[in-house]
Amino acid sequence: MKNFDYIVVGGGSGGCAVAGRLSEDPSISVCLIEAGGEGKNAIIRMPAGIAAILPTPILNWAYNPKAQAEKLGAKGFQPRGKTLGGSSAINAMLYVRGHRKDYDEWQELGADGWSWRDVLPYFLKSEGNARGDSELHSGDGPLSVSDARSPHDISNAFLDAAREMQVPVTDDFNGETQEGVGFYQVTQKNGERCSAAAAYIHPHMDRPNLTVMTKTMAQRLVFDDKRATGIVVKRSGNEETLTANHEIILAGGAFNTPQLLMLSGIGPAQHLREHGIEVVHDAPEVGQNLQDHVDYVMAFKSKKKDVFGLSFSGTADIFKGIVNWRNKRTGKLTTTFAETGGFVKSAADEDRPDLQYHFVVGIVDDHNRKLHLGHGFSCHVCVLRPHSRGEVRLKSNKPSDKVEIDMGFFTDTRDLDLLTKGVKQMRDLLYAPALAPWRAKELHTEGLQSDAELEPIIRKRADTVYHPVGTCRMGSDAGAVVDSKLRVNGVEGLRIADASIMPRVIGGNTNAPTIMIGERCAVWLKSTH
Repeated sequence: MKNFDYIVVGGGSGGCAVAGRLSEDPSISVCLIEAGGEGKNAIIRMPAGIAAILPTPILNWAYNPKAQAEKLGAKGFQPRGKTLGGSSAINAMLYVRGHRKDYDEWQELGADGWSWRDVLPYFLKSEGNARGDSELHSGDGPLSVSDARSPHDISNAFLDAAREMQVPVTDDFNGETQEGVGFYQVTQKNGERCSAAAAYIHPHMDRPNLTVMTKTMAQRLVFDDKRATGIVVKRSGNEETLTANHEIILAGGAFNTPQLLMLSGIGPAQHLREHGIEVVHDAPEVGQNLQDHVDYVMAFKSKKKDVFGLSFSGTADIFKGIVNWRNKRTGKLTTTFAETGGFVKSAADEDRPDLQYHFVVGIVDDHNRKLHLGHGFSCHVCVLRPHSRGEVRLKSNKPSDKVEIDMGFFTDTRDLDLLTKGVKQMRDLLYAPALAPWRAKELHTEGLQSDAELEPIIRKRADTVYHPVGTCRMGSDAGAVVDSKLRVNGVEGLRIADASIMPRVIGGNTNAPTIMIGERCAVWLKSTH
């Protein structure tokens, strides 16, 4: 079958939600295209598998953004999931929606109908929280959300450290108040990762109206005048054309969606012509407005060995963890690594938290690509609403060539100033007495105190915390790539349902909001079918 009512391009968080919801109606035929595999293997289902996936090309696009002068030449890294489930199959599984004011700001920026009041019902529709129903939570949705299954002692010590420093402690970052430090809830079910594919696609692969094409690479969209009618894909080494009776939905994420648009003739006209691509619609902002939470990781060696590390006992613990996970779905390998963290203000007069912590029960150095002997712990701090902007551009007109990514970190020095302040606040917390039984040598920043001493190392080592958004911005102005119902401006029959449409990055992790976007898109598609 090569003709469908709807074709969804990209099996990530947004795409799985769209395809899964559309295929609930047996009268609608849906095709979901994914460049990677099915996303069912053990390294994905085992939560701690992230440690092997994140720094490698395993199930991972593993993008390398270009070096930036603003960062003194440090090399960036952008892991993105290459499998059904997309980045929800390789992330830290943290269930965070962001601050309610973030969505009210989307509305103010021209994303009509995307205020907090508008989006909350779709968060609730997707959420299956083990805590059950409440005013702000749902226990019935397909995305399983649960509390940490086997937390480490140091994670509780981190909360004690917060209390010692008069930092608020909370048990729900998605409750009435986001501010505070606490345990993250996670997208897991019974000790297994619940990716978007596990939530929306894997249970329904036998639906006769749902066709899932894995290891299938999108090449370019097909247009009849200005209407998207199909897509050319490549699988098993051969090109073929799939056609859509109604609409095509792009859900490749902040890097792959603008790439496919530009390869198909939608993007900055001059840039497309430079690569020999015929212009279907001149859309200057495709690939622009790239945002991400610029992040710094502070790491410590540990006196105790009950955290992850490279040692004989650490290796033995991993083998014990594998046995526990296989037999009971409990133990060390159910960890997200970032078990605790929080949202804090850099100053008391901020209207909401502007910094986020991810406290990690192991040493994280260069995305876990640089390993250290022994045991340790780390803490991330990131800037939640960065002012800097980057861009995504084509390297060539070949779909097999990865895009050129310029993250633009620190092009606005306000981000560096805030991150430096955040590093100092975080360090105070990490030196609280509660963490003394674990705390040994501080890596990279030992003895550095002043802004002048810290800023060069922050510039060099800061990088992503894996939340790129914004490259197909939603809005009501002439420059917006999509309108408030996710329809691509300037053409027909084409929508986008992924993080690329966010006009501004939300103050938190981006998986749950992207699934919410997919849920909304599916409702609009069903209403017009």
